[in-house]
Amino acid sequence: MKILFIGDIVGRSGRNTVKAILSRLVKKYEVDLVVANGENLAGGKGMTEEKYKEMIEKGIDYFTSGHHIFAQKDFLSLLDRLKVLRPLNYPAGVLGKGYVELAAKGEKVAIINLQGQVFMDEETNNPFHAILEILPKIRAKNIVVDFHGEATSEKQAMGYFLDGKVSAVLGTHTHIQTSDAQILPRGTGYITDVGMVGAENSILGAEKEAVIEHFLTASPWRYEVAKGRGIFQAVIIELKDGKCDKIESINEMSKEG
Repeated sequence: MKILFIGDIVGRSGRNTVKAILSRLVKKYEVDLVVANGENLAGGKGMTEEKYKEMIEKGIDYFTSGHHIFAQKDFLSLLDRLKVLRPLNYPAGVLGKGYVELAAKGEKVAIINLQGQVFMDEETNNPFHAILEILPKIRAKNIVVDFHGEATSEKQAMGYFLDGKVSAVLGTHTHIQTSDAQILPRGTGYITDVGMVGAENSILGAEKEAVIEHFLTASPWRYEVAKGRGIFQAVIIELKDGKCDKIESINEMSKEG
């Protein structure tokens, strides 16, 4: 089974880049399932039904997310019925689901969404405890975890903690693709951060000037999605019998944006 996991898609630039590149990559790598982190899909924060449908029509099969998935209030009531996950370790009663089991290439695969606690403002439950509680309920041998977090140490700890228990642990949130795609000793594919899909000439997909001004003056700033040539970052993982046979980083440029 080959899964293309796409890093955080940021706003219009990200969506246009997906449209320009995704179908070619699916054909090139003979991809069986496409998953993407969509928490920045609409204007850089959150998701709307319109933007969700736009990306589903272009070939994304399922979305993971993070804390920004709650930014668009009109979207919250849709979380339970759309192909979107929110982090599993949010408190009981929060709308949405934290994992799903899907069929791909005649096999079951589970996608689990977790959120880190280090340097994150939200009050979430311990992600290490949360996933241990859910793993016995999952029937699929192939299990992919999106760990949405800020701290590299926490992400690496989760990778080694789940090594041999899941097929892959893929970091998201920081929008910077790391160069450590690897298979851990017990067969779990790992990368600290998959990266993003958005404007290349940006800071994490946002217009640079406002971000720099914030660091210079500590003044509040408004997130504005950057424009221009797009960057497409993702990983291809090949899974077999619950293990990761191969993990490969994707980092491509597009004229779209």
